[in-house]
Amino acid sequence: MPENTDPAARYEQIADELAPRGAKRSQMFGMPCLKDVNGKAFAGLHSGELVCRLGRDTPAHAEALQLPGAHLFDPADGRPMKDWVCVPPTSAAHWDNLAEAALTAKR
Repeated sequence: MPENTDPAARYEQIADELAPRGAKRSQMFGMPCLKDVNGKAFAGLHSGELVCRLGRDTPAHAEALQLPGAHLFDPADGRPMKDWVCVPPTSAAHWDNLAEAALTAKR
C-alpha cells in the first residue's frame, strides 16, 4: 500500500487498523486520540505529528526519539510528558509500528 503523506489521513488509517484490537477514537488535550480497551490514551495526532505513549524506559521510546525531528510531547509548553514521543510526518513510515508499540505497552 502506498504511504499516505497527509498526517490526518495517515492517523485515520492507523486508527482503522487498530480498531479490531479495541482501539477507540476519542479526544485528549483538544486533539484526536486513540484509547485502549481500558480507556487509556496511547496515541494521538497533535500539530500534524503522531504522539505515542511508549514509556520512557522502553526500547521503542529510545528508537522513536532517534527519528529526525522526534521530541517529547509538551502540551503545556515547558512540562514535557516523558512517556510520550511526537513523531513528525517525515517519519510517517514508522507510525504504524510506534502506534502498535504504544497500544501494547505496559502501563
